[in-house]
Amino acid sequence: METIKNLITIDEEILGGQPVFNGTRVPVETLFVHLEKGISLKEFLEDFPSVTENQAVALLEMAEKIITSKNFEKLYEAAA
Repeated sequence: METIKNLITIDEEILGGQPVFNGTRVPVETLFVHLEKGISLKEFLEDFPSVTENQAVALLEMAEKIITSKNFEKLYEAAA
């Protein structure tokens, strides 16, 4: 399984510190925006060829684990 640091880069020199897919300038948020608009993962990957399918799928799997974690409530409360 990928680690978050293998998937995402946060660097003030890259898009002002916005989280991007490692090795790219593609914001992670862009994947979620595409999916929210009903754009398929395949189309996202076509639009942003510097992001690999493995990166996108691993990030989605990681997001799922965070959201469905029994500790999510603690994360949610900490973010408030």
